[in-house]
Amino acid sequence: MGPAPRSLADVTRVDAAPRWQRLAVEFGKFGTVGAANFALDLLVFNLLLFTLFDHLPIEAKAASSAIAATSSYFMNRHWTWRHRARSGTRRELTIFLAMSAIALGITEACLLISHYGLDLTSRLADNVSANVIGLALATSWRFWSFRRWVFLQHG
Repeated sequence: MGPAPRSLADVTRVDAAPRWQRLAVEFGKFGTVGAANFALDLLVFNLLLFTLFDHLPIEAKAASSAIAATSSYFMNRHWTWRHRARSGTRRELTIFLAMSAIALGITEACLLISHYGLDLTSRLADNVSANVIGLALATSWRFWSFRRWVFLQHG
């Protein structure tokens, strides 16, 4: 025989704290995965740039980004959101990469607005707009969209 059913008041009291705790744990794992794959992207980009794609930075970046994004999907699926329902690798990876492309667009939009719209053209301004503001907004988008559309709640 299973456990006795709980009242609505018991469920609300017991599940409110774990919900926020789970969210904090998920965000911490998501950030760890992001940092690891940022390092992977940087490493692969430079390896390719100085070997196979010598003087072809666009191609090297495209390849390194694809490798890092794919790695990020598998790390998030099997660690960050392993407790969530599985809806198939093909479906999840396709949506994951689409949401990642939107995140890249968010970062690029921040850089475009700052550099061309506000005429803040220094290297520092470019880095702040892309790698501080853009990264923060894009990371928020990825976390929310992955939880919402890629790694689904159980039934």
